[in-house]
Amino acid sequence: MSTFGHVFRVTTAGESHGRSVTAIVDNCPPGLSLTEDDIQPQLTRRRPGQSAISTPRNEFDRVEIQSGTENGLTLGTPIALRVLNEDQRPHDYKTKKMDLYPRPSHADWTYLEKYGIKASSGGGRSSARETIARVAAGAIAEKVLREAHGIEIVAFVSSTGDEFLFPPTPEHPTATTQPGFQKLLETITRKQVDAFQPCRCPDADVSARMVALIEKVRDAHDSIGGVITCVIRNMPAGLGEPCFDKLEAVLAHAMMSIPSTKAFSIGSGFGGCQVRGSRHNDSFLKGTGDREKLHLTTKTNNSGGVQGGISNGAHIYFDVGFKPPATIGQEQTTANYDGQEVVVSSGGRHDPCVVPRAIPIVEAMAALTILDAVLVQRSRTAMMTR
Repeated sequence: MSTFGHVFRVTTAGESHGRSVTAIVDNCPPGLSLTEDDIQPQLTRRRPGQSAISTPRNEFDRVEIQSGTENGLTLGTPIALRVLNEDQRPHDYKTKKMDLYPRPSHADWTYLEKYGIKASSGGGRSSARETIARVAAGAIAEKVLREAHGIEIVAFVSSTGDEFLFPPTPEHPTATTQPGFQKLLETITRKQVDAFQPCRCPDADVSARMVALIEKVRDAHDSIGGVITCVIRNMPAGLGEPCFDKLEAVLAHAMMSIPSTKAFSIGSGFGGCQVRGSRHNDSFLKGTGDREKLHLTTKTNNSGGVQGGISNGAHIYFDVGFKPPATIGQEQTTANYDGQEVVVSSGGRHDPCVVPRAIPIVEAMAALTILDAVLVQRSRTAMMTR
């Protein structure tokens, strides 16, 4: 499926080395001020060629709004977005005869088995190039959430390989109980994240170690994975659709649909499995909110802002794990499509670590998930009799 969402729906199309990547956005509220300038910043944060530790593919990723707006305002009709591929090089793959065998850990074999045909260059539809459409659509969702609800979404790199922003310890197996973690979630901004280039890890010493690690694996023609942490602030309570569309389940669906993802955890995550309930439980307190007379908050937030699949009004935060990029320059043993053993090395231009550039993708999918949940809940409350 290439469509995401129930009410705020996004349909994407485009391959790695095709002419363009496109998105159709349905049910964006009318009257929203929207131009390309609202979308471009997130695409620029995602674009390749940003540093020596990212792919040198030279794409400016300029977005064009094709329909759905007039005089800078949304019409309520479908919004069509297009980004041209300006630096595609399919010959990088054909000259290396890379279409003769499935590349290790790529989707070549599975796409061929599923469809009986596959793109002959790059990853085709499985390439991270398709995430341009998600980021463009997500930027629209973010603007609606920010202006209508004051919701903020910020992501940052929290680990690369074995370099951690908040290393797990026997006393603190989960970052949620570590001093400074919740404070960081309260205060971190995208401007602060981007100040720590090229890794986007908001700590100078840790960021420097991450850069050194990525440079080391790059120079060895290898790759490395990492984790992105995302926080969603100023969340309303009551979002999420139990039982099968619980808010954390839809967030997991959204995040795990991003290329190269291998793990998702919310709140205390796997580290929370190592502590006792007496330490993990989030006790309720009378809050200061004015949305309801009996508005409550929690003393701690190990739940990550979601309980019973429904947002409780606290900050939502989660981790997304990315594997090492599959394309590396080292020779590897694999098999061709006839089953004969071959030795291969990959061509093309690729990131030694994807996490710094994946930050706006995570933010975009979070925005699409939350705005859709907001609109679903609004449709319910509009019909409530009391």
